[in-house]
Amino acid sequence: MTRLLKNREILLTGIIVLMVAGFATRAPGFAEPTNLANIFNDTSILIILALAQMTVILTKSIDLSVAANLAFTGMAVAMTNAAFPDLPLVALIVMALGIGACLGAINGFLVWILQIPPIVVTLGTLTIYRGMAFVLSGGSWVNAHQMTPTFLNVPRTVLLGLPVLSWVAVLVVLVFWFVLTRTPFGRAAFASGGNPVAAVYAGIDIGATRFFAFVLSGAMAGLCSYLWVSRYAVAYVDIANGFELDSVAACVIGGISIAGGIGSVAGAVLGALFLGVIKNALPVIGISPFAQMAISGVVIVLAVVFNARAEARKGRIILRNRNTTEVTA
Repeated sequence: MTRLLKNREILLTGIIVLMVAGFATRAPGFAEPTNLANIFNDTSILIILALAQMTVILTKSIDLSVAANLAFTGMAVAMTNAAFPDLPLVALIVMALGIGACLGAINGFLVWILQIPPIVVTLGTLTIYRGMAFVLSGGSWVNAHQMTPTFLNVPRTVLLGLPVLSWVAVLVVLVFWFVLTRTPFGRAAFASGGNPVAAVYAGIDIGATRFFAFVLSGAMAGLCSYLWVSRYAVAYVDIANGFELDSVAACVIGGISIAGGIGSVAGAVLGALFLGVIKNALPVIGISPFAQMAISGVVIVLAVVFNARAEARKGRIILRNRNTTEVTA
């Protein structure tokens, strides 16, 4: 039993189940399969962004521009759909992936070649990409009546009981699991953040690994841009505002170490679902928006503390004490 409780994914799954059961006592029907499917669908975009953020964090970096990337790319794709309604949906999705990947590559280039700290780079590009979205649109919105029915309806189409949006999230989860656990890039990402010195001796190019992590993060932000715009049938400058912090919070709650090198796909998914359950449940039981922000903040701080304690390695402490004893002697 103690061993099970030390497993972060199992523990987080148990907490989510208890939360759902607890909220169901206050809001009848909350635990119904239909409502749970809706919660998963509402959280799908956050799950994809959390996995993208996880890939960057594993390399000892962070991407605070994912939401701004989403906003600019979503605006570009929506305006293209409005201007060229005959353009195939596949072409628009490829366009979204390409623009997002290019914006991610800018971040990766600045971090890799110019050696600028990732948090500084992505804080700067966060503002730049939001500004680009405003310049592109002139501050105007692209509304549902300007978009084609196919553009809007595909992610909402129900397939085997779930909307296509949910199935896209499931597919992305499987792809990330394969990439991070079964490919050289995945092993390089873990090694680059876990032990950069050993990674260099093993022949891993840490800079290139971080670059490709940012490109992958940007591509997923581009995919989410189409999903977001079609899901909510509107594109404007401030869409997904603050979502970059939600993606980081989902990673932290899921056990991904901010210091890099530690984490799992299951953890990122469970962290996003944890936030999804909270955000769907608190309004239902009558919690004010300000209290919701406070509760979310407390949860994030507790998760960081839990991670810090879990990552403490007794072997290092023993070694440190032994060195101190030898010096004293």
